[in-house]
This record gives sequence, C-alpha cells and structure tokens, in this order.
Amino acid sequence: MAGEVKSTRKCSISLEELSKHNKIEDLWISIHGKIYNVTNWAKHHPGGDLPLLNLAGQDATDAFLAYHPLAASQHLHKFFTGYYLQDYAVSQVSGDYRKLLSHFTAMGMFDTKGHTVFFTMLLMAVLFCSSVYGVFCSSSPLVHVCCGGLMGFFWIQSGWIGHDSGHYQVMTTQRFNRFAQILSGNCLAGISIGWWKWNHNAHHIACNSLDHDPDLQHIPFFVVSSKFFNSITSCFYDRKLNFDCVARFLVSYQHFTFYPVMCFARLNLFAQSFFLLFSNRKVPNRVQEILGMLVFWIWYPLLVSFLPNWGERIVFVIASFAVTGIQHVQFCLNHFSSSVYVGPPRSSDWFEKQTIGTLNVDCSPWMDWFHGGLQFQVEHHLFPRLPRCHLRSISPLVKELCKKHGLPYNHVSFWKANVLTLNTLKDAALQARNLSNPIPKNLVWEAVNTHG
Repeated sequence: MAGEVKSTRKCSISLEELSKHNKIEDLWISIHGKIYNVTNWAKHHPGGDLPLLNLAGQDATDAFLAYHPLAASQHLHKFFTGYYLQDYAVSQVSGDYRKLLSHFTAMGMFDTKGHTVFFTMLLMAVLFCSSVYGVFCSSSPLVHVCCGGLMGFFWIQSGWIGHDSGHYQVMTTQRFNRFAQILSGNCLAGISIGWWKWNHNAHHIACNSLDHDPDLQHIPFFVVSSKFFNSITSCFYDRKLNFDCVARFLVSYQHFTFYPVMCFARLNLFAQSFFLLFSNRKVPNRVQEILGMLVFWIWYPLLVSFLPNWGERIVFVIASFAVTGIQHVQFCLNHFSSSVYVGPPRSSDWFEKQTIGTLNVDCSPWMDWFHGGLQFQVEHHLFPRLPRCHLRSISPLVKELCKKHGLPYNHVSFWKANVLTLNTLKDAALQARNLSNPIPKNLVWEAVNTHG
C-alpha cells in the first residue's frame, strides 16, 4: 500500500478533511502538499507546541520555510502519513515569497551575520561597566541617576541580543548560542529566555490575532480594538480576558497612561517569567533557566544596595526601568496601530497577514543600533531567521514584492509611529467610555458596591 501511494500519489485528502486534525491530540499539517502527523512531535518542538497548534489542519509551508533552515526538511519524512493534499496549489504571492526566500538562501544571507553581535556586546560592556563604576566611585546623586539610565540602555541592548539569538544562531555553535541567550536574558535582564521564546513564537505565527497573539493581550491596562469589550478568550493564556468595570475604567484613559505604564512594563516580564518557570508547563532546561534568573536577582539588588540611601536606590531603579520602557514602547509601535483580526492564523494568507499586521519605523542607518532590527518589522516578520544586519539591504525587494501584489508596506517616522499608536489607544478609550456598551458583570466589583 505504501509503495502504491508513493508511486501513484493518488492517496490524497481534501483540505476540509485535513482541517479536522487540528487538536493537540490529533495534529496534522501540510508542507509542500504532503501531509504530516506531528501529534507526538509537538511536545518536543523547539519552538513550543503553540505554533504547530495554531497552524494545525492547514498547509503550513510558508511558515515552515520562514522559520526553518533547509536542513530541517530532512527530518520531515519521519512524520509523513502517506497522504497528499488534494488539489494542492501555490498562490502567486506565496510563490514569489518562496523565490525571494530561496534567493536569500542561495546568497548565504542567513549564514552571514556580520559584526552586529560583537559591537552590541561591546556596547553592553561599556554601558554596564560605566553604570557600576558610577555607583561605586561617585557620591553624586545626579551621577547615580544617570547610572540608572545607563543600566536601562544596557538592558535594551541585552534585549536585542536575546531577541536575535532566539530567532537564529548568533554565535558559532548552538552551545554558545544558548549561553548568549541565558546570559543576555536570564542573568543580565532577569527575563526567562524560555518564556520569551514561548511568547514570541506565538506572536510571530499569529501576528495581530486578538485571541492568539499575546502581544496584543494587555487587559486590563490596554486594548487596541473594541472587540476586546466582548471578553475574548485568549488561546495563548487559555483563559478569558474579562473586560469588566475595572478594565473599562483603565482602558478609558489608556492613551494617557500608556507611557507611564511602559516605564514599569518590565515588572510584568519578571512576573511572567516566574509564572512560567514555576508552572506545570513543560519548560526545557527549567533548572538552567531558574539559576540564570537567580544570578540576576543577586547582582542587581546587590548593586542597588551600594547606593548611600533608600531615596537614591529607588530613583536608580525607577531610572533603569523607565529608560528600558523605551524598548517596550518600540514593541508596541510595530503592531498596535496595524490591522487586527479574530481567530487563528490562516495559511492561505500568511504573507498577507504578516505585512498588514506590521509597521516599519524609518530611521537613518546610524540609528539602527537603537531600534535593534525592529525598524524593519515587515522584513523581520517575513524572514525571522535573517540576521538584522541584512534587513536594510532587502527592504527594497520586500517593498517591490508588496507593491506587485497590492499589499501595504507600512512605514512611518518614529514620531509618527507614536502618534498612530496613541490614536489607536484613544479611539478604543473613547469607545470604552460609552456606557451604553454592556460589559460582563464583575462579582467582586458588585460586592464592593452592594449596600444593606
């Protein structure tokens, strides 16, 4: 039977039949028209099970090619079911995207990483040493505040290294790459690289899906669409995002609170890291991750303790958090004002969803260090494995491809991106203030306001 299937290629199933295999206990996907059963592999998938689950029951070719090197295709035969996708066809936009991907691969762009990592680490060393030196060797309160700001810039650059190392191998070997991840994320920034990969992979696959993309799920503080008023169920957090009275109040003023909250957004990343590491979820290298976090929670409080008084210690922490808030703002600028949708990502318009859900930030080449590659968000989402040193050079090709297929290539200045983000938040805030919109009852809120 297997030999007959391979020879005649008549053993096929329809897309409708494939779509039925879309559960974690029954997970099939199609790549290049072949059907693969990845049910048992999902729990071992380096990118987590969510990317596979989000594309379950679909043709996942474009996403697979975007996230995996050619060598990964050699392992697919282990999961082949013997079935082929009936009437398999490649859209024109997907065909052109794959040609561009092949072109970049043939040029060796995915393997050539330049000196970005070296210069970033050098900058990190300067920022860290300057901050520590100022704390130990100066008695000036103003210098101590500046040292807190330098620590914030240090964390920003550390974040870019963590981001890059999660997408591709920034070091010479996988072991050194893992070391760079733990060092830049857990040890130096206090953020679990395991949590980041779990979160970030889900974001990339389901870019700007209100119920699948965790980077848009910030209730009760922020919403980017009135669709959140219906208390959407998050497929990432596996719980209902309740839009209650408290959320309505906070959201009603979100365009005013956006920047202040971003100054302390790092606290949420700390909390999310601990929640994951001490949860029942399977976390690869859990002990290693926890030890890395422990390193951060030793050196950073110890450094702060060397400041002369509690007033300066608090100001130092606030300064470091507030400056790092710039990076949290950058993350929001790329997506908050872009097109959103409800539901899982669809393989049939994967390229389109990546382009309409992202926003580039125009800047001069000498400012690339500041944005860490996020200024070319469209390119990064289409080619996530591409080292950021190449993003500027491929930008004209991506722009031309979008123009050919009538797709948006959104790019604005940093100032304009902030304006668009605030306008999006303001629009949702004004809608939230409309008391005629019913909201789910909050039992705690009602209990507080019950009399007699």
